[in-house]
Amino acid sequence: MVPVPSYYFILITDNSPIPVNTPNSYFFRSFLVIFLAACFFLGLKEVLPKRIFAESKGPSKNVLIDSMLIDAFESESDSVLVTPNDTLADQKIVFEESLGVTFPEETLENYKGYQYLIPFYEQLYQLENNPNAKVRIAYYGDSMTDGDMIVQDIRSAFQNNFGGKGVGFVSISSESAASRSSILHEFSTNWKKQSYLTVKNPIRPFGVNGQVFFANHPSEDIWVKYTAGRYKNANVLDNPTIFYGSSDNLFGVVNYTIATDSVHKTLTAVNRLNTIILKKGSLKTLRLSFKNAQSVPIYGLNFDDGKGVHVDNFSQRGNSGIPISKFDPALMQAFQKKLNYNLIVLHYGTNVLNYGTKDYNWYSRSMTKTVNRLREGFPGASILIVSTADKATKYKTEMKTDSAVVPLTFAQRNYALKTQSAYVNLYTLMGGDGSIVKWVENEPVLANKDYTHFNIRGSKKVAGLLYQHLMKGYQDYKRLRNTANAVKPKIQKDTLLEIPIETKLEEVDEH
Repeated sequence: MVPVPSYYFILITDNSPIPVNTPNSYFFRSFLVIFLAACFFLGLKEVLPKRIFAESKGPSKNVLIDSMLIDAFESESDSVLVTPNDTLADQKIVFEESLGVTFPEETLENYKGYQYLIPFYEQLYQLENNPNAKVRIAYYGDSMTDGDMIVQDIRSAFQNNFGGKGVGFVSISSESAASRSSILHEFSTNWKKQSYLTVKNPIRPFGVNGQVFFANHPSEDIWVKYTAGRYKNANVLDNPTIFYGSSDNLFGVVNYTIATDSVHKTLTAVNRLNTIILKKGSLKTLRLSFKNAQSVPIYGLNFDDGKGVHVDNFSQRGNSGIPISKFDPALMQAFQKKLNYNLIVLHYGTNVLNYGTKDYNWYSRSMTKTVNRLREGFPGASILIVSTADKATKYKTEMKTDSAVVPLTFAQRNYALKTQSAYVNLYTLMGGDGSIVKWVENEPVLANKDYTHFNIRGSKKVAGLLYQHLMKGYQDYKRLRNTANAVKPKIQKDTLLEIPIETKLEEVDEH
């Protein structure tokens, strides 16, 4: 027997039974519920917060943040709020003479600190008068410079105007290798990597790139491969040189091929920092394989022609800049003797904005320690602080500049002043309030829909803004230098990479 559904019935005047739960009745009830809910929401809309969910202190779990930033934030969460102070905007900053040159006084609001770039500018000046001189820049950043974005265009601008070829220092592995076009970078997946972003006490000190690598699989092929990109000044790999640290293991070997010749070099890890020039001259591609190199800290390779300007990109996603304070000063001094950095750029802020706060005193204090550690490790290098760029957040239904952006730029300016570093306000250079929204909506588009990161066009534009900012100071320096009683320092000797004696002997025998 087929079951008959049961219904409730009501009687109307003609005594005909009609089911209550008809399809029309279901539709009417559903519509009524939706209508009442909409009315309820519209009625409460005016009393809801601007953001549906209130800001909470601390980073989002979905955002990669370095562990030291979390520690710094939690330990300083009760500090005093940093707010704009109009009474300090006109505060005068007077500089002391350096190399016979003194820049005019500046106001706090328009602080640039070109005075503190004089050692860097002087070396640029010497380079203009001696093509064999060298200038080197270390550019530390976060995801804004991922894949060599921004930095590759700054490098090109310097090299087009002052000479120099090569992409500079490149790590053994990189999370952004696939998106980098200035050099093609491949590597095996069995490297053991330690990064200052996540490890506080590494097996061996971090290298100048904030990382250290180990080839700890004796039975596996552990390799890294570099191929020159297509950029005008980076279409070959000049003077490839490997950098590695000290170890009790003195029998590690690096194998590679040049033309049809197989080359084997011993990693004699006797010094705090060791180098081997793998080839004097240029290559198009280079593949290195490591054998018996357990416990030997490998830092990366350098590619440059030994003259002009070279810019190393040390970017790492999620970085706040604070982990740089974990650098070992003695090892950094060894890197400085070999690479001789004239300028160190710190370009951070993107990840610091994820903390739901406008209080950045804690960050300013932590970055002051970071800059002081850099001065200890890289004596003589000028330092430039690049502020956070604009970033937008949705308020009600509109994308607007995040309310934390300006307070963070104040904090970054504060630690630049405190550490006698130069400063550039990227937020202002972009156009200030609401600029990232315009960059996203621009035609052609200059920034991504996350209202934070630039695309290739936007990165090129940012590079141009930063380069122009530096060159404005340089032109002012040359004018002041030529009109003042400036000290004329001797041109620095060409700082060649220091090579252990045993390595030099090997190269004489083989080449």
